[in-house]
Amino acid sequence: MNIAYYHASKFGNGVMVAEEFKKIMAARGVTVSVQHIREANPKDLPEADLYVFSSPGRFGKPKGNARRFLRKVGLEAGTKYAILTTQGAPKPDPKTGKMPAQEELDHWERVIPIMNELLQAKGLKKVAEGAVLVTGIKGPLEQGWQNKVALFAGQIMRSAHTQTA
Repeated sequence: MNIAYYHASKFGNGVMVAEEFKKIMAARGVTVSVQHIREANPKDLPEADLYVFSSPGRFGKPKGNARRFLRKVGLEAGTKYAILTTQGAPKPDPKTGKMPAQEELDHWERVIPIMNELLQAKGLKKVAEGAVLVTGIKGPLEQGWQNKVALFAGQIMRSAHTQTA
């Protein structure tokens, strides 16, 4: 299996996640090429079995350059993709000290849904999605973030296995 991974990391958190994913997949015999979106031509991406797209969240949305990149992606309908984002960890309300309910989080944190909308509008087929939380604006990543990357890698491997079975 050959995976092309495109990220829009600004502070290096997305790079760390991408490199961990690459390491985990290499241990499973899968080749992963990692590239920042500013170094890639979205209309002429190299051939791969799966494309992974990653963006940090900015005010509940993917970064602007990531959205522009995804709008320009020139992959054929039916191409498989996955999304692995880095998003801000929820924080308690400063007045009440209460953590936001899941409904509130879903309303404000739309990174993955927006990325899915952009890619599915092109007829691409999602095989996995996940998010690693960032505890501050510039980091660090949440405790145990490597486990989330490993779970995401497992989703991809299970998807590949069911496709060939």
